Amino acid sequence: MNVSIRPGSAGAQAAAPGSPGYLSGFGNGFETEALPGALPVGRNSPQKCAYGLYAEQLSGSPFTAPRATNERSWLYRIRPTVAHWGQFRKMDAGLWRSAPCAEVDMPLAPLRWDPIPLPEESLSFIEGIRTITTAGDVASQSGMGSHIYLATRSMRDEYFYNADAEMLFVPQQGALRLWTEFGIIDIAPGEIAVIPRGVKLRVELHDEQPARGYLCENYGGAFTLPERGPIGANCLANPRDFLTPVAAYEDREAPSTLVVKWGGNLWRADLAQSPLDVVAWHGNYAPYKYDLRRYSPVGPVLFDHADPSIFTVLTSPSETPGTANIDFVIFPDRWLVAENTFRPPWYHMNVMSEFMGLIYGVYDAKTGGGFVPGGFSLHNCMLPHGPDMNAFEGASHAELKPHKLEGTLAFMLETRLPQRVTRYAAEAPQFQKDYAGYGHELRKHFDPSRP
Repeated sequence: MNVSIRPGSAGAQAAAPGSPGYLSGFGNGFETEALPGALPVGRNSPQKCAYGLYAEQLSGSPFTAPRATNERSWLYRIRPTVAHWGQFRKMDAGLWRSAPCAEVDMPLAPLRWDPIPLPEESLSFIEGIRTITTAGDVASQSGMGSHIYLATRSMRDEYFYNADAEMLFVPQQGALRLWTEFGIIDIAPGEIAVIPRGVKLRVELHDEQPARGYLCENYGGAFTLPERGPIGANCLANPRDFLTPVAAYEDREAPSTLVVKWGGNLWRADLAQSPLDVVAWHGNYAPYKYDLRRYSPVGPVLFDHADPSIFTVLTSPSETPGTANIDFVIFPDRWLVAENTFRPPWYHMNVMSEFMGLIYGVYDAKTGGGFVPGGFSLHNCMLPHGPDMNAFEGASHAELKPHKLEGTLAFMLETRLPQRVTRYAAEAPQFQKDYAGYGHELRKHFDPSRP
């Protein structure tokens, strides 16, 4: 097997020994090669490619999409994808579900789950997917799926690509190596990675240590950076902090398996070689990673509580301006300084549906226990939610001096569509059946004689 990792353009970030290198910037037009001269100069599809490679274009948008949203990359590979093909047969999808999925009817209430424990059985990333909610319709390219992944072994001689959705990885426990056809991405808790539709990969565990995390399937428009509006040119997620892998390839002749998710189903075929054989590539359609601890939050510096949209890292736009197919929002370390203000999130009802997870620490609106790292909750559209009793009482009587929230990282996947809970999630022993009543613990403070 020939495995090569070689930066192919100026500006590639240096990496620690044994770690991959990266190219910096969001949505840039990159070029990178693992062998010198593998990239053609001034053209995309020469009559003969260097090293006997094949030229192949991977398009993430229609050919005629506007320049600002047009996504494509040219790959120079040992074999084209059509040669990495076999007799595909439908396989058991396990607990992976796609929208529309209406397996159960859940009560109209806020819902929450304890962390799903890592099993002792041998599970690859694909085998360990547990779908929690779905929204929209995968066939119409609208909506999303939210999942938990539980992996206890690396994928060996196994490869995967998702034709249905862009995938957002949010590790919570254990590090992953995403060996993609564009290069290698290492991520650990506190970081995320986005793998575009159609990009092949193998998911490995760092030091073969089990891993658990959250996975969002984005059926709709590709994730992009949100508009900053009056905030201006700086803060939030800065483009320079997004990292795309440099070219790396496998020249490996050995029995392998390729699994494709297409049309809400999983399909499997046998191969005779690794499909991660891209020696060079250029374009703007590629996987990337981001360290959430580099997010620069903004907030109120005098009074009142700003909308959670100020914490949006990435957004998947819909056809309605200002209404997201998905917003990926985080609640990181930050200073609270607002005076005469209830500082945690307020009580509210919302047209958006909110799936929430906790990577580490304590979430400031749920301090009464029950929402712990690895857990998750669902507050669907137009259903009430807000701080629990402990959070409300504490924030109502706290001395309002500057206070820094530290060691905390929660996130939210917010969509305009209702999220349907799967049968697996509804029947999981980790489902907190008494969570729906947390609002009943709030005390009555009303006294008409005292303003």
